[in-house]
Amino acid sequence: MNQPIPLTGKDFERIAININPGGWAIETQRPISTLLGSCVAVCIFDPKLKLGGMNHFLLPSTSTGANADDDVILNGDYSMEVLVNGLLNKGAQKNRLLAKAFGGGTIVSSIRMAIGERNSAFAHEWLDREGIRLVASDFNGPWSRKVVFVPQSGDAFCRRIPTTQANINEVAKAEQAYELSMSKQKKQTEKKIDLF
Repeated sequence: MNQPIPLTGKDFERIAININPGGWAIETQRPISTLLGSCVAVCIFDPKLKLGGMNHFLLPSTSTGANADDDVILNGDYSMEVLVNGLLNKGAQKNRLLAKAFGGGTIVSSIRMAIGERNSAFAHEWLDREGIRLVASDFNGPWSRKVVFVPQSGDAFCRRIPTTQANINEVAKAEQAYELSMSKQKKQTEKKIDLF
């Protein structure tokens, strides 16, 4: 009798929904993937419902000042709340939620005063405060990461990517593309005022 060949992280990566910085997704069917540098991705799932989601945040908490509105969806406070509330709205129960978290790399040592370490510390603190058990993690270090999360099983695959200029450029390009899309979105929603 032929046994099915188990799928690998690369198999799941080929069919995954990709999320960018500031993004999040909740799924029951398809895997979710992301590429991380100093950012953190938290995967949260309800094993009973076989439902889970992943977020990708760039900053630990909301900034204040001129760019506060732009930064809100990039920060961990917002990203964690949106993900958990989305799961609860689909029937998950908070007491069953489990988490796996990744990222916080230091791929360029001078960037944002150890933002990767601050992001990983924030993820630990937030999950602990909310009573969501962190069952696996891979934080910090001098590398970026490709993460693939399978919501149906709660499995997560993390591939550490050695820091090279090409990797740094790829992560920076993804972050800049997201920032640009947010700027365009903000300009489209700004109200025009005609003086008369």
